[in-house]
Amino acid sequence: MLFLYVIVLLCCTALWIAGILEQRRHFASLEQIPTRVLVNGIRGKSSITRLCAGALRGGGLVTVSKTTGTAARFIHPDATEEPVYRKFGISNIVEQIGIVRRAATYRPDALVIECMAVMPALQEINQEKLIRSTIGVLCNVREDHLEEMGPTLDDVARSLSRSMPVGGVCVTAEKDRLHILQEEADKRNCQLIAVDPESVTDAELRGFSWFTFKENVAIALAVAELLGVERQTAMQGMWDAPPDPGVLSVERYVTPEGKRLRFANVFAANDPESTLMNVKQLEDLGAIRRPIGVVINCRPDRVERNGQMGTIVPDLAAETVFLIGHPTKSARDAIPDGFTGRVVDLGGDRRDPEELTAAILAELGPDSSLVAIGNIHGQGELFLECLADLPLDDSEDLFDAVPDGDGLDQETMQIAIPRPRVSVARPPEPEPYSWVAPLETPTYAFRIPEQRELAHRFADRQGRPDDQSTADDPQHSYDPYQFTRNP
Repeated sequence: MLFLYVIVLLCCTALWIAGILEQRRHFASLEQIPTRVLVNGIRGKSSITRLCAGALRGGGLVTVSKTTGTAARFIHPDATEEPVYRKFGISNIVEQIGIVRRAATYRPDALVIECMAVMPALQEINQEKLIRSTIGVLCNVREDHLEEMGPTLDDVARSLSRSMPVGGVCVTAEKDRLHILQEEADKRNCQLIAVDPESVTDAELRGFSWFTFKENVAIALAVAELLGVERQTAMQGMWDAPPDPGVLSVERYVTPEGKRLRFANVFAANDPESTLMNVKQLEDLGAIRRPIGVVINCRPDRVERNGQMGTIVPDLAAETVFLIGHPTKSARDAIPDGFTGRVVDLGGDRRDPEELTAAILAELGPDSSLVAIGNIHGQGELFLECLADLPLDDSEDLFDAVPDGDGLDQETMQIAIPRPRVSVARPPEPEPYSWVAPLETPTYAFRIPEQRELAHRFADRQGRPDDQSTADDPQHSYDPYQFTRNP
């Protein structure tokens, strides 16, 4: 028996020593990245991560980023990207260790990474042990993951605040619970910067080939300003950045019966407030028009969210509501009695997706819009696949409603041209940095000589301002109380 105790003790000691060595190795990788931006919040984290990275690239900073949203991506300094390899397809915050080590091989000026933790304790571990961000982003506080972070929105705000950097800077667009975030920031000696979405002009917003919100752009501009990147340079970098695969998009199709359909994929907005904001923006831009039909995809493990989607149906002013997935009763019972439109229940988790799609298209008019809300998984994914098989409507159909611009001049006049269709950009192949080991191999810890210089050279070839780049100075560090880069 004593022998077994000795074996167990030796094993525990070996694991303890291995853990210490791995932690020190990870901290050494973090020290090679002077600026680390951790993006947290409820909605828009992936888009903000890409916007921040694009703004910093626009300023000539060697920037690596990683998103976790609809499709996790590792984004190289030249904006090419590749999927994040996950064994058995299971996500775990431990993957951040490999991401940081991979990013450190570039010797970048900045790492912009999306927070993938939900549990409050894991959010704190992600910040204190895995990322140690110098700049934090807490985009918003919304109704989601209430089981883990709730039950109230005040509790969600305090849970998200665990990712604030101690002694650093945190940027937020949250308004309703800004006082709670300020209290949490004061506890951590963290400088809280609240951005004003209206500081982003309509002209600047129209520069994007995909839909985004002023709040997201304002956050990215604030992060860029902290690192000394000029506004116009940051905007150009954001315009050039590829969107997230789950970005708000609108496609135009022609049905087999010859009907014209504008389809808005709003599945990524999982909470009621974000869903309403997305649909309103699409209407304001003229991307969707009345009459509007709404598809609510229901999931058995998201019964509360199904009900939330049903509750906002009158606010969407939909003519027809289609319920798909299971259990549709959770959404149908939540639709207020005052709703005067039609409710078509096409539920059933085993229903043939082609039959379901045909039933929805048959109910639509000759020229209508369809908005998909709720959760994408299950019947929602199958429905999107069936729609993708329809021929695209390439007829000329410019947006009717284009917001009046402000501050247009000769340099920004071209961004006022409306786009007939907004869709998801396909990520390019990661050719320029193919000499860096792929994510699924264990060789990414090697440090390739002169790769930092090569990355800067690539940025120069893209026409980035030389005075925005950072010299190779081993003493270079980020001062959280200084809003410009150290010389």
